[in-house]
Amino acid sequence: MYKIEEIAKFLPHRYPFLLVDRVLSLEKGKSIVGLKNVTVNEPFFQGHFPEKKIMPGVLIIEAMAQCGGILLYHSVDDPQGKFVLLSRVDNARFRRAVVPGDTLRLEAEIVRIRQRFCELKTRALVGDEIAAEANILAAILNLKELDAL
Repeated sequence: MYKIEEIAKFLPHRYPFLLVDRVLSLEKGKSIVGLKNVTVNEPFFQGHFPEKKIMPGVLIIEAMAQCGGILLYHSVDDPQGKFVLLSRVDNARFRRAVVPGDTLRLEAEIVRIRQRFCELKTRALVGDEIAAEANILAAILNLKELDAL
């Protein structure tokens, strides 16, 4: 549905921190499915870990949050005037190591959305195996509020 060129229009992240490569499906106000192709060329693999390359869990959480951010961009009024920030991560579970060659299927579902906050249920899968899952709370700020930070 969306390739990397379009994703860059919805997220402020750029290399090496843009962690969503493609959006497969998106239902506004409901859910999204995206992909992250994990390659040996990822800069974090130089130090995590040189002998046994494993994607850091915090970056898997970030990839799920970015996918949720794309969903929110398409689910709020006036998305160009908003900025979404990760506010809280609850119940994070890591169930499988993610290594070079894996493709992460990123899923996010809106549990509840308010004017200033959104709760997302997220998970990352490799094939049929859950690699990670978490509940994510995102703050939805007006750009004017962001300038005050």
